[in-house]
Amino acid sequence: MTKPAFDALCIGNAICDVFAHVEEDFLVRENLVKGSMRLIDTAEALRLYERMGQTVLISGGSAGNTAAGIASLGGKPAYLGKVANDVLGASYAHDMKGTGVHFETAPLVDSVPTARSMILITPDGERTMNTYLGACVELSPADVDPAVVGASAVTYMEGYLWDPPAAKEAFLQAARIAHENGRLVAISLSDSFCVDRYRSEFQGLLRDGVVDLMFANEHELKALYQTADIDTAIRAAAGSCKLTALTRGEDGAMAITREETVHVRANEVSEVADLTGAGDLFASGFLYGLAHDFDLATSASLGCLCASEVIAHVGARPQKSLKSLATDSGFTL
Repeated sequence: MTKPAFDALCIGNAICDVFAHVEEDFLVRENLVKGSMRLIDTAEALRLYERMGQTVLISGGSAGNTAAGIASLGGKPAYLGKVANDVLGASYAHDMKGTGVHFETAPLVDSVPTARSMILITPDGERTMNTYLGACVELSPADVDPAVVGASAVTYMEGYLWDPPAAKEAFLQAARIAHENGRLVAISLSDSFCVDRYRSEFQGLLRDGVVDLMFANEHELKALYQTADIDTAIRAAAGSCKLTALTRGEDGAMAITREETVHVRANEVSEVADLTGAGDLFASGFLYGLAHDFDLATSASLGCLCASEVIAHVGARPQKSLKSLATDSGFTL
């Protein structure tokens, strides 16, 4: 088997985060519920975007955040996600490539616009989110590049992408190609609501060996095995998945296999500013570790370090070099 060119191929919803600071009156005029999150259609997405005024654009999406974290570690990530041939799509691609991520998915032409999460921040810091899925749900098997999949140590998919049927087919195709090339396949459960929608299918992916590695937090793992007891869920994971990476907040993380269970501590953070992206960046460190033949404890510890950086500030992308942070903390990258 040839040495992989990429540490991981991350597959997910390509969503552009659009931030704007607004006054309380703006929410009133737009009839928006402060602090809420709503899904919106194309017309509303375009209308609201025009009214937002000055904005800051950051490429987002769960798997996109993971890819960016791997790049910040000095790794070689690839990303598969669908944007449109529009201004936001071009911005998303430029942003991803600028972080060091290989991103060559062909944009959607003459169809729906690029997905966006329009985040309105009022003076008190509260966020009101308006999410438009647009082009990101148009990912299909035609977008899967067998050469990139075959050259990636791990093919990693966010569970959110299990909703669109064509994207589901794309992941199954990528998983098959990965295994044909002796590579690993991973999935993030994304959230407990996603698990509730696809519990039997996710369990089937583990049972049938389509997925080798599962990322989950405690709520997601308990939802998957329909238990209120985390120890029961951990035992179930050990019996049904080759490897489970479990995040436990302040209690650190675990790597669970049929043969062993490894516990690692969480890194101390003076003040938690924003939990958004914690799981995504944990996956960055863990996947980097696996791709570079770290043992499970070291991979999980690196994941916890990456998560600690992102929760110390607002936003789901690292603001410091994770490679510098890791080497300063004693990791050899």
